[in-house]
Amino acid sequence: MGREHRAISEINVTPFVDVMLVLLIIFMVTAPMLQQGLDVDLPETTTQPLRMTDEPLLLTVDKGGSYHLASVEVPLEELGEKLTAIFDATPDKEIFLRADKEAPYGIVVKAMAIARGAGARSLGIVTEPE
Repeated sequence: MGREHRAISEINVTPFVDVMLVLLIIFMVTAPMLQQGLDVDLPETTTQPLRMTDEPLLLTVDKGGSYHLASVEVPLEELGEKLTAIFDATPDKEIFLRADKEAPYGIVVKAMAIARGAGARSLGIVTEPE
């Protein structure tokens, strides 16, 4: 009574089906997240991007606590936005801070923090030699 042992030639599809069901669930969960956003009609302009010179960007803090970007006074509320716009247009992202020696320490540190938060990679402090 010799039995013949043959190899089972059937493919076990259970692991394949398990993997496919997991992938289906993952795609069903992530698909709605990919479609977020609002449809808006953006205005069209003919303006050119800002042209930056090779001069370094200077942020000045005077003794009264006012901020100046390239000799133009900028309110504290707008300083971060303006610096972000400038750094987005320049590849080097460096700024030099000039602070009056009588300026309050907190105002100077706030200027440094705003510059770093806006994307400054290099922050230099301008001083005069003694």
